[in-house]
Amino acid sequence: MPQNWAQLKQVARSLTRDTNGDGRTDQHGIVLPLGKGEWTVFTWLPFMFSAGGELKGEIPQSPVPQIDNPGSHAALELWSDLLKEGSAILSAPERGYELDNFIAGKVAMQLTGPWTLAQLQQSAIDYAAMPLPLLKRPAAVVGGENLFLMKTSPERERAALVFLEYVIGEEFQTAWALGTGYLPINLKSRQSQAYQSFVEKNPVLRVFLEQMNSARARPIISGYSRLSENLGRAIEATLLGRNPQDALKESQERLTLTLDIATATEK
Repeated sequence: MPQNWAQLKQVARSLTRDTNGDGRTDQHGIVLPLGKGEWTVFTWLPFMFSAGGELKGEIPQSPVPQIDNPGSHAALELWSDLLKEGSAILSAPERGYELDNFIAGKVAMQLTGPWTLAQLQQSAIDYAAMPLPLLKRPAAVVGGENLFLMKTSPERERAALVFLEYVIGEEFQTAWALGTGYLPINLKSRQSQAYQSFVEKNPVLRVFLEQMNSARARPIISGYSRLSENLGRAIEATLLGRNPQDALKESQERLTLTLDIATATEK
């Protein structure tokens, strides 16, 4: 099991094989998500964080996130190297979450999460999960659904708050986790007998639960959509053969320009 990036590249190379002897590669070591959408950004960010990258920049008062940082360079170089070495293939555009090639044995490793465990179990293939290999520090990114309480009448706001409290409560979170495979956000739910029994029957979940110790949320900032779009464009350009440094520089310039324009417009 690869624990760092060097080992990941080595394992990906060893799992890239001509399985039927026809002289062509039938199984690649890993599939990388082609696209500039949120799935690509979501699965790439742990590599940036693991390489020591931060999006908030070194100047606290600066409103512009730092796409172009050393961690970003390292993470893009890793994905680029996997492709150049021939041990990675690209998913269909904006379809990096689909498991068809993994289930069919055309790729040996794929970036995904616990929500796919039910599909994998139904496919009856032999599989396992491993923590994301690290460079400087362990890293993972949490994701899932979001709930919003809209400003309306006092009565409706109170009713919505009651519903929200129920949804994030132990009872609902336990039922949700058992039914979907998502990790419960309620710690009492995670510690409950029902959920612990579920984990005993599905020990692969322990990998994801342990990663929660180093997991981070995506930046909760105004203008995140612009940040994500420009990160995605840099990742996609790199996967299609562009130099990572040039792709990041261009995306940083574009993000800075769009945020400056937005700030000026608001004023």
